[in-house]
Amino acid sequence: MDWKLELVIVPVSDVDRAKKFYTDQLGFTEDVDHRAGDSFRVVQLTPPGSACSITIGTGVTSATPGTYQGTHLVVTDIEAARAELVERGVEVGEPFHFGAQGKQDGLHPERSDYSTFLSFEDPDGNGWTVQEVGHRP
Repeated sequence: MDWKLELVIVPVSDVDRAKKFYTDQLGFTEDVDHRAGDSFRVVQLTPPGSACSITIGTGVTSATPGTYQGTHLVVTDIEAARAELVERGVEVGEPFHFGAQGKQDGLHPERSDYSTFLSFEDPDGNGWTVQEVGHRP
């Protein structure tokens, strides 16, 4: 039996502000924006190339906005990903490394698959981590 992770709920305080951030600045696709009165709204957004989506909204979680930390997005080129985020106006940190695993590329001795990351936050302070996997120098 397959167990597929297909949806992660991210707590936000302002659905429209968060939706704009995730679609305009991160490039996520809007899949659903459904309201059922003033107390329920679900917005489903999918990162480019991902099989897993996020949901933001009203009445979808009791978690406090800004409390989610470390949700990972995986890319094959951390430097290209960072450049795209900066171009889209996202405040993003510099790449950082944990340990030296895998093949080194010579230009970035610390850079290796599963060990190179960068991070950013959404408008509520939910922290995202971008991890490099599959980089080919």
